[in-house]
Amino acid sequence: MPAVVRSLEIKAPPSAVWRWLATPEALRRWINPNLEIDLQVGGEYRLHDQEGDVWVSGRVLELVPEGSLILSWLEEGGDWVYPARLLFTLAPTAAGTLVTLAHDGLAGIGKPGWPDTVQAYERGADRHRLLERLAELVATVSV
Repeated sequence: MPAVVRSLEIKAPPSAVWRWLATPEALRRWINPNLEIDLQVGGEYRLHDQEGDVWVSGRVLELVPEGSLILSWLEEGGDWVYPARLLFTLAPTAAGTLVTLAHDGLAGIGKPGWPDTVQAYERGADRHRLLERLAELVATVSV
């Protein structure tokens, strides 16, 4: 099943990177300033996308300190029937932490044109450069 995946090695230990995933305030600094999230398994979240024309909502599916944050992901008011997932995973490396961001489950959203959605998310991943923003914050700002 196609997924939109980006990875970046950050020269900091998983504990330093995790601080930027561990609180709503930290997440707002690099994901989206209007993110509202109850950061616990089962908690709900909502955000207005970067272009400002789509609301996205879902639930926290998994929260493993220094390991992963997994969210369901549903574009509201459109033709999505089922949510996809947004996954942030951290893996220690010799130089720091490999951070992977993935959108998966797009084939199961119940939308006939889901291959176009995958292509749109590919373009968005390159345009928004979330992992690069995260790396910059980890390197220059204290949480």
